[in-house]
Amino acid sequence: MTDTPARPPYDPELARVLEAFAPPTVTTDMVPAARAAIAAQSTIEQALGDRPITHRSMVIPGYQGAEMKISVLKRHDHSAAEPGVYFVHGGGMVAGNRFTDLGQLADFVEEFGVVGVSVEYRLAPEFPDPYPVEDAYAGLVWTAANAGQLGIDPGRIVITGASAGAGIAAGTALLARDRQGPALLGQMLFYPMLDDRDATVSTHQYDGVGVWDRGSNVTGWTALLGERRGTGDVSIYAAPARAKDLTGLPSTYLDCGSAEVFRDEDVAYASALWAAGVQAELHVWPGGFHTFDTMAPDAALTSRLLAARSDWLRRLLGLA
Repeated sequence: MTDTPARPPYDPELARVLEAFAPPTVTTDMVPAARAAIAAQSTIEQALGDRPITHRSMVIPGYQGAEMKISVLKRHDHSAAEPGVYFVHGGGMVAGNRFTDLGQLADFVEEFGVVGVSVEYRLAPEFPDPYPVEDAYAGLVWTAANAGQLGIDPGRIVITGASAGAGIAAGTALLARDRQGPALLGQMLFYPMLDDRDATVSTHQYDGVGVWDRGSNVTGWTALLGERRGTGDVSIYAAPARAKDLTGLPSTYLDCGSAEVFRDEDVAYASALWAAGVQAELHVWPGGFHTFDTMAPDAALTSRLLAARSDWLRRLLGLA
């Protein structure tokens, strides 16, 4: 009998949410159903509600010129050029669309008057690496080149993402640095999926338990990388935790829960940023499971998390 590993406990309020809804380990055969379930919960109407925000859907060139959809969000009173926040959705590399978890982007649009751009990159396994990160990079390049027509100040673009999308956002920032692409003011990485090697303590602590456990993570990375997963043949743009040099990256915000698979790789990435001389702010929320902010939007810990994100962005943009 295998001993249960010691692991940080869940926040009591969040533990009750998990008791009511304990998601299973995601396997390859479950991906179609997961896509359908996430798509049903990811609509522009659900994201915006009655917020004073306009939505415009556009088709732009993705990787290798393929058509790709984006959504552009602006506050009703938008007039002058404002900062842009470029958003990459989550979904474990295998699911989601540009409306998935769009509420956080809508919060920033409503609170700060920024212009939000959400990209619908192509998903693995049908479109494995490098499609997702290259799609995201193509969208960023297009956004910067068309900043004027979008009402964006091209000198103040922030990239952000959640989970797999945060990992793709981190890879996109590395591509922008290495290709001398759009200059980013900052990157906001919400519980990012950064490391395909699954060698950390936290990946073993949350195996078969919690939201997006070790088994689900293996499914996602295998869909993206196939037989290359965990080998030496993986680029830093697909798995940013592999990057040896993080110099030249923009000011960074990272967060994660203490009770999730990605904890240790996210803490390590923040440490690597500091070692490279990059300004980074890291929040590890005690007892937080993966994506607890979206699953428990009314929890006290979620309120603290959302306040920290808004505070960081406010300071980055120089707003009162």
